[in-house]
Amino acid sequence: MRERRPPNKTRERTKLADNAAGKRVTLPRALSKLGYCSRTQAERLIAENRVAVNGRAVTDISAWVDLATARISVDGLVIAAETKIYLMLNKPRGLVTTRHDPEGRPTVYDCLRDFDIPHLSPVGRLDKASEGLLLFTNDTEFAQILLDPVTHVTKTYHVQIDRIMDDEAIAAMTSGIRHDGELLTATAARRLRQGDRNSWIEVELDEGRNRQIRRMLEALETECLRLVRVAIGGLELGELPKGAVRALTEAELQSLRRKTGIEKARRN
Repeated sequence: MRERRPPNKTRERTKLADNAAGKRVTLPRALSKLGYCSRTQAERLIAENRVAVNGRAVTDISAWVDLATARISVDGLVIAAETKIYLMLNKPRGLVTTRHDPEGRPTVYDCLRDFDIPHLSPVGRLDKASEGLLLFTNDTEFAQILLDPVTHVTKTYHVQIDRIMDDEAIAAMTSGIRHDGELLTATAARRLRQGDRNSWIEVELDEGRNRQIRRMLEALETECLRLVRVAIGGLELGELPKGAVRALTEAELQSLRRKTGIEKARRN
């Protein structure tokens, strides 16, 4: 009997997990994953004959190495893996999610002044007007897999709108709304609470389309007054104060890894 092949999404998810736990990468990527430098900088170092693998100089930027066994050195000094850091920030409204802003606006990195960590990058983005949970890490593979739509890690948002959301509008968000020729769909949506003129709704997404919730509300002729991300894949913002940063606990990190399939791939 012919062995059944797994569905496409299963194969893609398995491949992602294997890549995270797998060891073979290109040499520029290896230097980046070890936290030594960016890939572009690594390519320059390799071209300048300054990088060696297991004692032999390598000048081919397309060369593959096994991170589990390769002894990589730059200018004769062996490169050790950088300690992996995983942080959560309660992003205040008004900050842009970038390291350097050409317009001189305040950025999320203003909240990270106490963390002098190379290559610490946000996992995804929140626009200037949005608030809430934003992750930072120097673990590039972890970030890539957490963001990949194949893994379907949900993001939960609490959204204040300028009207009382009716059942028809809630149903439209989960069945799909077309905006600028693109079909936008929420995994789940429900009412949280309401006042006389506005209300709060909870929206879950498992994909990261640009300004997705705001665009869906625009199509429903509804104004978004506040948008706060409160959870990512079960990791909750909780009572973390606005603008504060804390490290993820080991239990939180393991939970996210299980949701993306990374932990299973590592055990195998």
